[in-house]
Amino acid sequence: MDERLEVALIQTRTPATASAGLAHVEPLIREAAAGGAQLVLTPEGTNFLEQRRGLRDAALSTQDADAAVLGLRALASELGVWLLIGSAIVRSDVPGDARAANRSLLIDPTGAITARYDKLHVFDVDLANGETYRESASVRPGDAASVAATPWGRLGLSICYDVRFPHLYRALAKSGASMIAVPAAFTRPTGEAHWETLLRARAIETGAFVLAPAQGGTHEDGRQTWGRSLIIGPWGEVIARADHDEPGVLHARLDLSAVDRARASIPALRHDRDFDWPS
Repeated sequence: MDERLEVALIQTRTPATASAGLAHVEPLIREAAAGGAQLVLTPEGTNFLEQRRGLRDAALSTQDADAAVLGLRALASELGVWLLIGSAIVRSDVPGDARAANRSLLIDPTGAITARYDKLHVFDVDLANGETYRESASVRPGDAASVAATPWGRLGLSICYDVRFPHLYRALAKSGASMIAVPAAFTRPTGEAHWETLLRARAIETGAFVLAPAQGGTHEDGRQTWGRSLIIGPWGEVIARADHDEPGVLHARLDLSAVDRARASIPALRHDRDFDWPS
């Protein structure tokens, strides 16, 4: 296993259709590959971002028909890179369920999909000002975690809101993940308050590299996302950051041997104990 990895995160401001999404992200991925990246990761909603229900439904395709997914598989093969589509919004595979899946897809240098993950945790909230938000109304949550094999070690998959559920990340690390992806489209208020703190905490707890490509800026549907993509080391240190919400490429060289050193120094993954829950 190669312990040195050139990685690149793509920060985007994804448009509202898959064809436009592909046109937006493709030159950034080409830039990443030209800069030496072997593994490239894109954010949540890489194919399109559209929260207006009628327009969203019109843009929705199956995984096998989505213009961005098909184009990115071909691009990975052309460039000879591993590519994680942080997520594509695609039709659910469940018969009779009209909701979408929010799905990460890991693509190898032949263009083959080697792993997939549907976002486990969807965001439903009732705010004090009377506003409500129901991601579960349009997105069907997944029901299984995923850790994928790469030439540099195992990659744990997660998406955005998942980052608030540390037990998922512990499970990924205990399943052998030395890197964990957290592609996201964080809102500006929660991003400013919590984004970096949560990512550094997940890295420290797991002793893993955390790779967090993000959406940033004001999108066609009016949403505002935080940006500030981050690469965090297994000791919780920031290795690389984007200090803005503009589209771009964030490069870093990872030394995967740092994972073993961090976990040897604080072997918390081996120290779980069963206990009785409080009543």
